[in-house]
Amino acid sequence: MPRPFAILTAFITTATALTAAVAAPVTASAAISCDTATTGGSTFYDGPSASVKYDARFSNSSMTVPELGSYTPQGAGTWYNWDGSGQNLILVASYRSGADSHIYGINPATGATVGVVAVAEAHVGGITTSKGWAFVAGTSNTIRKYRLTALRDAMKAAGTPYLAQVGTARSVAGASFLTSYGDSVWSGSFNETGRGTMYEYKIADDGTLTTVAGAWEIPTKTQGLLVTATHFIYATSYGRGNRSNLYVVRRGQKDLDAATLSCFRAPSMAEGITEYNGTAYQVYESGSYLYSGDPATLNVISKIHKATVSSLTSLA
Repeated sequence: MPRPFAILTAFITTATALTAAVAAPVTASAAISCDTATTGGSTFYDGPSASVKYDARFSNSSMTVPELGSYTPQGAGTWYNWDGSGQNLILVASYRSGADSHIYGINPATGATVGVVAVAEAHVGGITTSKGWAFVAGTSNTIRKYRLTALRDAMKAAGTPYLAQVGTARSVAGASFLTSYGDSVWSGSFNETGRGTMYEYKIADDGTLTTVAGAWEIPTKTQGLLVTATHFIYATSYGRGNRSNLYVVRRGQKDLDAATLSCFRAPSMAEGITEYNGTAYQVYESGSYLYSGDPATLNVISKIHKATVSSLTSLA
């Protein structure tokens, strides 16, 4: 049995260590500076200029998001060779409270909507395709999967056919947004008041997602993500009267404060962003019926904006 003096000494040592731990200062994440310089003049979109960097890099594409009078766009993805004839699609997922969500297939070459498919109701903050599957953000931090063969048939059908998910939705740490690169899905959480996190998930042939250990720190209010071999491009926004931000982050560091990055302002209410043949396509929800008639909405945008990916990644 230890002697009373030894017990007292151990107690004092432990208490001192705990006091030091409690008293130790907590290091907060450093604020990230974003370029806010504007042109001060007219722009190619509604409302005031977001920033010189945005206006110099982006322009209107030929694509207008469908059904803005009744649905609100969120996720954006790309589907290469969707019909087997070399044609490609930009996919936009939109929601309406109390109704099925819609997936639109838009031809980036012509701007024409080639099909509309209904899926179970969700906020659908992200959509992407890889390895024969479409992955869509579901409810309560889940990812749903759909066979591309079934989605292709539905996209070709008349009207708005309903497509059911395959199996049970995969629960994940966060599914406010998602995208894919190679054989991985990247999915993360929106955080209004601080930085969020995202994870990488490896895709099996049957569409099963396996978590890769280690969370990535992401910017506050992240709504969309584009992944390249060397960079993450985050679209962040919150509030119809506030401008968005685009963060270009060089991959390699999971801690944002240790990463090489660049940030600049974008028009209000940025959502999904995707890449097609070296071009980034940015979707906005501000053109939706929920916001377009509100004078508080800073920039009402119905067109999908585009910029070369290289013009963005060269910033970091």
